Amino acid sequence: MSQLHPNIDIDQANQDLQGKSPEEIVAWALTQAKNPIITTNFRPYESAILHLVAKQRPDITVLWVDSGYNTDATYQFANKVIRDLNLNVITYIPKQTAAYRDATMNGIPGIDNPQHDEFTDQVKLEPFRRALDELKPDVWFNAIRKDQTEFRQGLDVLSLSKDGVLKVAPLFEKTDTDLDVYLEEHNLPNEFDYFDPTKVEESRECGLHTQL
Repeated sequence: MSQLHPNIDIDQANQDLQGKSPEEIVAWALTQAKNPIITTNFRPYESAILHLVAKQRPDITVLWVDSGYNTDATYQFANKVIRDLNLNVITYIPKQTAAYRDATMNGIPGIDNPQHDEFTDQVKLEPFRRALDELKPDVWFNAIRKDQTEFRQGLDVLSLSKDGVLKVAPLFEKTDTDLDVYLEEHNLPNEFDYFDPTKVEESRECGLHTQL
């Protein structure tokens, strides 16, 4: 049982939310929240989760950990979505610059390189830990979906972070096809020129949802 959510039985809550729409899941989670956040990396389909949550809580804090390695298209996409949805974005960045890593790690270490874990910690995990420590959320909306990785198939709509933050994935059961429909219905943009240097391969976990 979480100190932040002593009255929530996660297993029971997940059962209760089975078959509920993403909108209903968001509405339920917001009733549990005093200081909710939504995290985004502006990868494909992110405009769906951002629109879904922000239409119910327009002032919600949107946490963007910008690794500094996004493509030009991703930065343009991020700027458009932030502007169009009038998002309250707080950006966290690594303590070290990309130039520092270029010099000390010879660029982006491959996933077989022993330095890859340190690289991932520098550009993603450390800024996330710092953000969660400073923002102190009690509810964390995220865009993970069951069909994305093998690890995520063992998760559910609700889970707890290591610090007891209630993690909520309203789109957990949805597919790309479902989200294509959502984007079209709400006239939302999408883009696929996205690269995550900490994952490299789509089926890999970077540690964000396994360690935090």
